[in-house]
Amino acid sequence: MDCRDNQSPQGQVARILVDFLEVAITSIVFHKGVYPSGAFERRRYMNLVVHKAKHPELEDYIHSAVNGIFPFLEKGFVDRVAVIFFDTENIPLERYNFKLQLNQSYGSLLEEADFEFSLRSFLIKLLCPRPLPGWEITAYFRSEAQIGTSIDVNLWIPTDTKQWQQASLITPIKSMSSDPLGLQLYLEHPTLSEQKG
Repeated sequence: MDCRDNQSPQGQVARILVDFLEVAITSIVFHKGVYPSGAFERRRYMNLVVHKAKHPELEDYIHSAVNGIFPFLEKGFVDRVAVIFFDTENIPLERYNFKLQLNQSYGSLLEEADFEFSLRSFLIKLLCPRPLPGWEITAYFRSEAQIGTSIDVNLWIPTDTKQWQQASLITPIKSMSSDPLGLQLYLEHPTLSEQKG
C-alpha cells in the first residue's frame, strides 16, 4: 500500500506541492544561470522536460529546504515560498514567490491528475533569461511555526539579508484557484530608485 493512501487530503496536496516546488525551484535556478548547465540533467516531470540538479550538494540543498517545509504546508502554516536572487553585495534583486492557500477544511478525495495538470502550467511559464550571482530559498510562515517537538522547526532560521525598504515592483507570472489549493507565482524586484540607491 502506498503511504499516500494513508494521508489526509491536506497531506496529499502538501506532498504533491513539495515535489512540484522542488522541480520549479530547480528550473528557476537552472534558467537563471547561477550554476553551469553541467550541474543539471534533463528529466521528465508531469510530462515535461525539466532539469534536476546533478551536483549532490545543490540537489541536497533544494531537496532538504523544500521537504523541510512539508509538515508546515500540511498544517497550512506556510504563506509563501520564495527563491531570492542576490547581487555580489548580497542585496536582493529578484524574488520568485509561490503564494500558497491550502484549504484546511477540504475533505474530499484529491483528483491528482487534474491537480497536476494545473501545476504543470506553472512549469511552462518559468522562463528566466538573466543570470544572477547568488540565491536562497526562504519560507514565509503565517504565524509562529510550532509542530510538537519536530526538529524541522530548527531547520528554518531568519534570513539576515538586507530587505527592500520600499514597495517592490511585482510581475504576475501565473495563478490558479481551485479546491484544495490556491497558488500564485509572481516575481518581485526593487523599484528603480531602490536599485540606484
